[in-house]
Amino acid sequence: MSVTGGGNGAERSVVEIFVPSTYDAAVPYELFARLRAETPVCWVPEPAVGPWREGPGYWAVFRHPDVKHVLRNPQDFSSHLGATQIRDPDTPDDLRFVQVQMLNMDPPDHSRLRRIVAAAFTPRAVRALERTIAERASALFGEGECDFVEVAADLPVWTLAHVMGVPAQDKRLLYDWASRVIGYQDDDYAGLSTADVESLSPMGRLALAARPRLGPGVSPRSRAALSDMFAYAHALAEAPADGESVMSAMLKGGLTEAEFENMFFLFAVAGNETLRNGIPGGLCTLLQHPAEFARLREDPSLLDSAIEEMLRFWPPVMHFRRTATRDLTLAGRPIRAGDKVVVYHAGANRDPAVFPDPDRFDIARTPNDHVSFGFGPHFCLGAHLARAQFRSVFRELLAWDVEPAGTARRLTSNFQNGLKHLPVRLRHR
Repeated sequence: MSVTGGGNGAERSVVEIFVPSTYDAAVPYELFARLRAETPVCWVPEPAVGPWREGPGYWAVFRHPDVKHVLRNPQDFSSHLGATQIRDPDTPDDLRFVQVQMLNMDPPDHSRLRRIVAAAFTPRAVRALERTIAERASALFGEGECDFVEVAADLPVWTLAHVMGVPAQDKRLLYDWASRVIGYQDDDYAGLSTADVESLSPMGRLALAARPRLGPGVSPRSRAALSDMFAYAHALAEAPADGESVMSAMLKGGLTEAEFENMFFLFAVAGNETLRNGIPGGLCTLLQHPAEFARLREDPSLLDSAIEEMLRFWPPVMHFRRTATRDLTLAGRPIRAGDKVVVYHAGANRDPAVFPDPDRFDIARTPNDHVSFGFGPHFCLGAHLARAQFRSVFRELLAWDVEPAGTARRLTSNFQNGLKHLPVRLRHR
């Protein structure tokens, strides 16, 4: 299972944590460990990469307590000022557009939008879905070889379609939109289009007709790049629906047009990426640690703690950005108002001050205070739903013998910790 990386961390440059191709081999945990120990808040340059222009640089944060401090204090570290991606939006209009997305808001505006959709993701709401999710998961696997990334991607896409009221024949559009946004640094994902045109609903065909043709270097999060997604969102909002859905809750909540479009974007992409990265990453980690996989088979009661350890060991999202609202000091480093501050979940999750023997994968680890779902006001709204899908998939997998059937290939991304391919061979026990 060759997704391990290597290299002497002491010989590696800090700029490598920004360069997307670094992550083709592995997350550079050795470099994170060195920086966490020596310069836990350090300055990282942003060189030009392909068509993407050079940026001003940012402060990277690696220690668990410092990461939590940044995430819990939006009055000092804003999600709104520059949004939450390292790369600055291309134009002032692009910035203003993404600033109305819940992910890119600070309280109280963030709190207002979160309340509108929170009812769909409470533990009670998720429990009502769990049986349906488990039934779907039980039908995912069959004897023989498969690409587990592709197989596992079906469940989060199907669940999102169910929650959002998207017709089943259009769910593949959610997959394609997420691929374009989360994989824009990877040539295989940037232009992905897998939806079957013939099977799409009229709304789906309308979306395909609205798909933009954009040159290299255009931000995948700009309104122009997402025009097909938004055309679909408005068509879905106008379509008759059976019962209450997240879409109807958003409409009743009095969202502006830009807020509605950005909320649809957040559900379609953020609601997809965590599972699409995390579930294959979890299996890959188990295959790399066969003794722990065997331990889980022998004691399925460890499943919940195993899932938390998978999330710690393979965080689906490696970092998020904030912007300093004032001159301040963090871990002894002077930070100026307007500076980018990027918290590395992948670094915090291996902090030895919080996680003894942090590079050891231990499915019974407790406590497990990982930050893979974030922390503070922006703690992942869909965490309960994500855990339910993890449980359903891995509970089903315990009934199968799983072995590698080829080389796993990672997604080229400095943001998403994903796999493009994970060939495995399945045999029912």
